[in-house]
This record gives sequence, structure tokens and C-alpha cells, in this order.
Amino acid sequence: MVSKDQRRRQLAREKFERQQQRRSVARRKTKRRNVIVASAVAVALAAGVAAYASAGLTGGDEAASAPPAPRNPCGAPAKGTPSKKTWKKEPAMSVDTSASYAAKLSTTCGTIELKLDPGKAPHTVNSFAFLAGQGYFDHSKCHRLVDAGIHVLQCGDPTATGSGNPGYSLPDENLKDPRLKGGVYPAGTVAMANSYNGKDEKTRNSGGSQFFLVFQDSRLPPNYTPFGTITGGMDVLRKIADAGATSPDPQTGNTAPHAHVVIDKATVTTS
Repeated sequence: MVSKDQRRRQLAREKFERQQQRRSVARRKTKRRNVIVASAVAVALAAGVAAYASAGLTGGDEAASAPPAPRNPCGAPAKGTPSKKTWKKEPAMSVDTSASYAAKLSTTCGTIELKLDPGKAPHTVNSFAFLAGQGYFDHSKCHRLVDAGIHVLQCGDPTATGSGNPGYSLPDENLKDPRLKGGVYPAGTVAMANSYNGKDEKTRNSGGSQFFLVFQDSRLPPNYTPFGTITGGMDVLRKIADAGATSPDPQTGNTAPHAHVVIDKATVTTS
């Protein structure tokens, strides 16, 4: 005959197993819903326990404990609200592939300057310049920071959820760039995020508005359009990274930077 104490332990054990099962299902749903960068890459955290299925650290794994959030090293954002604009199709090609394109991201943490490559990634640069001209990036948060295994800051989503897009998708470009040697995106690379899941070819050509800035050499499969380089502001990115990131959000899987990174203004100029 089972004693009350044994029955109590059995019920507790069954409850724990149900909780673990629910958490496992929730993690799988999050991974399917929010594969933005490098779903084929596993990034092991320092604790050696949690493995993440993408550069965006989708997964919603729970941390046993978290240290107090460090002081935000960035300033207050400019007045304004994130864009809600969407378009039904990719903007008409107007990029001059022989011209020089430069982008400037004026953020709450400092200025980040980019050199864009329209010759190798014309669709991506054309779209980026179009969205910047429409104010699409203005007042948007850089919603994801990863600084374990890979080292990227992801921006370009006005919803700051990791699922925002401009309403259209872009073709993959420049995936054979010689700079991507040995499956490494070198420090200073600007690349387009996408929802390629690493298996289904139908999920290719799915870039939109979200891009990531590589601030340290990062091992990633060559699935993400490199369309520029960082020419200024690596110190800004390092400051953001040094402030650390949050635990994965249970709803989105994002590991947001502790630094409050907001793009006050994004501009693209040609010469």
C-alpha cells in the first residue's frame, strides 16, 4: 500500500514531468516560429548546458538565475515611433551598381558607419537604401545580441520581436563571397538575416529588413547575404556587447542587449 508521503512524492514527480514536457513543446514552437539567423548553427553557452539552434539564440531556455542587469551605457532615444509601413513587393531597382554607397546609423549608443556593396548584392542594397529613405529603420530597436559562439547585433525590425518585415522578401546574394572563408563571417561584416531553416530550399530567398552586424569573427554557414562592411563604430558595438544580453525571451526567443540600442536615424548616401 502506497503511503501518503510516497503518493505526495509521486504527484510531485508527475507534476515536474508535465512541466518539463510543456517547456520542451514551447521551446520547439519558439524555434520553428523565430528562425531568423543561422538555424543550422549550435551556440553553446559558457555554462555548457543550453544549446541554441540559431545565431539569434531562439529557444526560450530558462536560466537558473540571472545577475542584475548592468547599467545601460547608452543615451535616451530621439522622440518618435517605429515605422508601421509595409509594401506588397520589392522596390523597383534603382541602385547604381558602379556607385559607392555609404550608410550611417545614428543610434543611442553612438554612430555606426557602413560601406554597402551594390555590385555584389544589388537587390539587398537597393532595398536597404529604399527602407532607409522611407524612415523604416528610424526609432527601431536593435532587438537581438549574441556574444557567445558568434558575435552579432541584429537590427532592422521596427516591431523589435524578431518577426517584423517590410512585406516583401529578397533573393539571396553574394553567398560565395571569398571573404566568407571556412564558414566564417569576419568581423566588420554586414549581412541580411533570413528565415532559411537549413533544410528546406523553399525557405531560401527570405531576406527582408533585418540585418546583423558582426563585431567579431563568427562561424556561420554561408546562407546570409553579406552586403557591406562596418567602416566606423566597432567601439560602439563592443560597448553594446560588453553590457551583455538578457536571457532568451519566452515568447520570441530573443536575447536582447542590456544596452538600449535604438536607431534614431538611418541614412544612405551615394558618391
